[in-house]
Amino acid sequence: MTLDTREDIKLSNAQIAWRAAQDIEDGAYVNLGIGFPEMVARFQPPGREAIFHTENGILNFGEAPAAGEEDWDLINAGKKAVTLKPGAAFFHHADSFAMVRGGHLDVAILGAYQVAQNGDLANWRVGSKGVPAVGGAMDLVHGAKQVFVITEHVTKDGKPKLVDKCTFPLTGVGCITRIYTSHAVIDVKDGHFVVREKLADMTMDELQAMTGAPLHTDGPVADLVVPQV
Repeated sequence: MTLDTREDIKLSNAQIAWRAAQDIEDGAYVNLGIGFPEMVARFQPPGREAIFHTENGILNFGEAPAAGEEDWDLINAGKKAVTLKPGAAFFHHADSFAMVRGGHLDVAILGAYQVAQNGDLANWRVGSKGVPAVGGAMDLVHGAKQVFVITEHVTKDGKPKLVDKCTFPLTGVGCITRIYTSHAVIDVKDGHFVVREKLADMTMDELQAMTGAPLHTDGPVADLVVPQV
């Protein structure tokens, strides 16, 4: 199913990442998924500092080093070079997953192929395409206290990513807390999509037309306002 979309107005990936970063509390322990979610680390609000965790065994890593200054013994789970902040710690891969499974992460931020209205997530395989296995994402979605998704609202060919029921292999069941898309901020609450913010230049009907499941509200819907980043 291809939906009517408002691709003429949408946030960039950097703007989606910026918006998600605003909801991370000071001192929170946060895991960022490989790829797009890693961008969230660039946009920590002034006066707030998250402590970033990576599955391969670093806690409290910092920004990417300048080109040519990489230490390739210091990488994140996506094999990208990182720097270290004061107090950073190294640990065994098994200890890293014990942190995840033990509920010691406040937030995990991941990308998505599909999110269902009951909070199910599919983000690792599309039919026969994708990585060979789900990897650590299945641990993150059930180990973190909150799980955010950052994503385009629809696929490149106009199909909904927010759906009634996932049709791709699941990463986790009933695990998503909040979704930040190119057009809206949406909570998963009581088995429904609840709109918190939307772009001011689109109507609720237009947002609904881009979404593969009913949208709900339980109060005023704020304008989704982000800077040029």
